[in-house]
Amino acid sequence: MIAVRPEQNLREVFDSARPGETIQLAPGDYRIKSAIFTGGLTIRGAGADSTRILWDDYAKKLDERGVEYNTFRTWTLAVCADDITMEDLSIVNDALHPEMKGQEVALTVYGDRFTMARCRLTSTQDTLFLGPLPGDLIARYNGFLPDYLRRDKPCSQCFTDCLIEGTVDFIFGCGEAVFENCEIRSLRDARDIGYAAAPAHAPEQDKGFLFRNCRFTAEEGVTPGSIYLARPWRDYGLCVFQDCACGPHISPLGFDKWNDTRRDETARFYENPPVSGRVPWVRR
Repeated sequence: MIAVRPEQNLREVFDSARPGETIQLAPGDYRIKSAIFTGGLTIRGAGADSTRILWDDYAKKLDERGVEYNTFRTWTLAVCADDITMEDLSIVNDALHPEMKGQEVALTVYGDRFTMARCRLTSTQDTLFLGPLPGDLIARYNGFLPDYLRRDKPCSQCFTDCLIEGTVDFIFGCGEAVFENCEIRSLRDARDIGYAAAPAHAPEQDKGFLFRNCRFTAEEGVTPGSIYLARPWRDYGLCVFQDCACGPHISPLGFDKWNDTRRDETARFYENPPVSGRVPWVRR
């Protein structure tokens, strides 16, 4: 086991770890932008309230060349390896004010067989990205994003007993992800509207985001009826909501088709048991 304290460089710890090792983080704040490239690691904290990895990049921030970061470079932590397990810690992007700064990713996952338990993910717009990217963006960002952020391979992820919070599209991507017994919390936003999930799955994918026995809650001050469970980021986005509990902040319609698109004709959104008043295109 590798024991780590907040004064150590977490990026160097991840780079030097070997497959199969466990990294134990002591309580405290680890303010550093880090990526994981070694597979088979287990990263454990001392509890989501006491062990935090933080950074504050945002989409409209300019890099050293004067180029905007773009959504997919704003992560606090990027998992770019397979078979990573994370437990009992928080990952935070605390840039805030997305209405001015744009997207602010806390965790990006491009690895397969990723598991997370008893963790907290906190940001505003676009908190959790589940790779891979949609195919059109893999092509568009060739030469802009490094190859490890353009991985063109299916990725599966599992989140258990986690708290994930944000404002707009704060769980998004093309991953095949299960959320079991999680709390999905909407935070206050100056725009007074929000969306929990924004799936972008390709039509050939038959697995998408599954929310099972999850609670959709809201921070105090979120307007009742102002939040949608999901909207399709791409035409065939796939979301299943199974035995979930929704607070009064969730719109009675449940789902949004994404602006003036026709994605209501192709989106694959399911809710069971059925809820009266939902949009007519949700599937049963």
